[in-house]
Amino acid sequence: MTAGPAGAFALGLALAHAFAAEQIAKGSALYETHCQTCHGPRLANPEWAKDLRKFPREDQARFVDTVTYGIRNMPPWGDLLKPDDIDALWAYVVAGERKK
Repeated sequence: MTAGPAGAFALGLALAHAFAAEQIAKGSALYETHCQTCHGPRLANPEWAKDLRKFPREDQARFVDTVTYGIRNMPPWGDLLKPDDIDALWAYVVAGERKK
């Protein structure tokens, strides 16, 4: 179990390395098409949506369920996005936005 911001950063870094660059790129493109309207460009959070930069990295199941079935004001995406699309979105959220 990790403790504090340093532990959370280390966990996020380890998880980010578990994904292929292609999967992260696919997730980035899907995010831009389907998610950034509400969650903001480059994972930046507007006041009305969850800050995905702070989504718990150990809670992939919650992310998948939320994207698939929706929650509160977020609509379900399970009819539009395939499981591998949702996995790619997760890879992008975990990896974070790369500095350009």
